[in-house]
Amino acid sequence: MEGPRAPLDSELPQVYDFLDRQLRPSQGWSIQHEYPSAFNTKNSGNIRIIKDGEKILSHAVINYSLSKTAAGILKVAAIGSVVTDPDHRNQGLSRQIIESCIKTAELHGCDIAVLWTDLYDFYRKFDFELAGSETALVIEQEFSPPNPGLKLIDSNKVAPEALLRVYSQHTVGAIRVVEDFRRCLAIPNTHLYTAWDEHNNLKAYAVEGKGADLVGYIHEWGGQVSALLPLLAHIRHQAQKPITVIASGRATNLAQQLVDYGALKNEGYLGMIKILNPRHLCFKLMRYARALGKEDWIVDYNDGVYYLGSTQRLFKTNNPRDVVKLVFGPLKATEIKGFDEATLQLTRQVLPIPFWIWGWDSI
Repeated sequence: MEGPRAPLDSELPQVYDFLDRQLRPSQGWSIQHEYPSAFNTKNSGNIRIIKDGEKILSHAVINYSLSKTAAGILKVAAIGSVVTDPDHRNQGLSRQIIESCIKTAELHGCDIAVLWTDLYDFYRKFDFELAGSETALVIEQEFSPPNPGLKLIDSNKVAPEALLRVYSQHTVGAIRVVEDFRRCLAIPNTHLYTAWDEHNNLKAYAVEGKGADLVGYIHEWGGQVSALLPLLAHIRHQAQKPITVIASGRATNLAQQLVDYGALKNEGYLGMIKILNPRHLCFKLMRYARALGKEDWIVDYNDGVYYLGSTQRLFKTNNPRDVVKLVFGPLKATEIKGFDEATLQLTRQVLPIPFWIWGWDSI
């Protein structure tokens, strides 16, 4: 048995075949086409496999991105497609694969790692924790918001440059370039809906579906709410069945207006997050606090211990999962015992930081 290691370029077809058999046995396309940023020769060094002879036994992949937040740019390692051959499970192979991914991401200087799973207890052993905020807005009934003269189009044939201009208006999210949008538009089972004004300027877009995942979910959108609402109403009408809009917990205006039109609102987590570079992250959070004028607020890390609070009262913990929940939510400063009122007020104004990863960026 060998690995975890990166596959040779000559082994990539075997890797994709393994993943297709394990994760996409009934689809008419390969998983590599669903995740073009993760599965390509340029990113092959961030794929991890364990082999026994010529047989792949276990796999995971890392996809790196830079994410805009109020606290600055975070380097994020998204870990996905974690799978072990059914005949070789319960042998510690997934643990080896995840440990290798974490070490690789640390060597790449990532601030945090993110993954999406329902195996919460397993990943908590690696100090991942459910954190961040995500809102699911279920539009069960058709609705009719005002349409300010917009032309609504169902087609993936849209210039990626136009999508990038609208996407760039978001204050949080992965930093993308035109080529990222071009690759995403080619993902199987992806449906793009767009809204254009009378001068043929793109005002809003929404994406439904992504390969075998996110069918019936608007997992990415961009534009002003006044343009998004008629676009979402159009999508609901075209679908002739309920659709679900996934949004950041900070998208309060869109969420409230959809609720006013009858949508059901469900609060949830963004995913499981692990801090990889605590000193670097603490530096960014301190810089953010200073930019907010909070000179007395402190967050630091030393010898496995986090220090958080103010010059008057510090909270100490060696549990990184508590820190993850506080930095990204949903843990609130008021839930921490021992903080005085002044420290609570300071911390509430700094944390949690806005953080979001859109559907096209998930793996």
